Amino acid sequence: MALLESGENYLETILVLTKKNGSVRSIDIADAMQFTKASVSRAMSILKRDNYIIMQPDGSIILTKEGQKKATSVYDRHVTLTRFINEVLGVDVEIAEKDACRIEHIISPETFAGIKAQLSQKKAK
Repeated sequence: MALLESGENYLETILVLTKKNGSVRSIDIADAMQFTKASVSRAMSILKRDNYIIMQPDGSIILTKEGQKKATSVYDRHVTLTRFINEVLGVDVEIAEKDACRIEHIISPETFAGIKAQLSQKKAK
C-alpha cells in the first residue's frame, strides 16, 4: 500500500527520535509532532498493519527493515532539500526546513537526483 505524506512524516519522526533517544514510544511521537495520543495511536496501528513498525510489549516502537528504508529515504530528502534551499537559494534555514518538509513528499526521483548533484558540485568547489 502506498504511504501517504502523514505516514512518511511519522516514520521520519520515529527515525529521528530513535537516533536521538535510543528508543521511542507513542508519547514521544505525540510530543515531537504536537499531535494527540489518539492520533498517534491510530497512525501507529496503520504503520504496524502495513509492516513499517513493530510495537514492542513495553510500548517502544521499532522500524521494520521496510520502515527503516522508507524513513531513511524521507529523511535524506528532507536534509538534502533543506540544505539546497538554504545554501543554494539563500533562504533562511527555518523557512528552508518547512518548505523541504512539504517538498520531500512530492519531488520526483529525477529532480531529487539533480539537486543532490548540484550540492555535490557545490561541495567539490
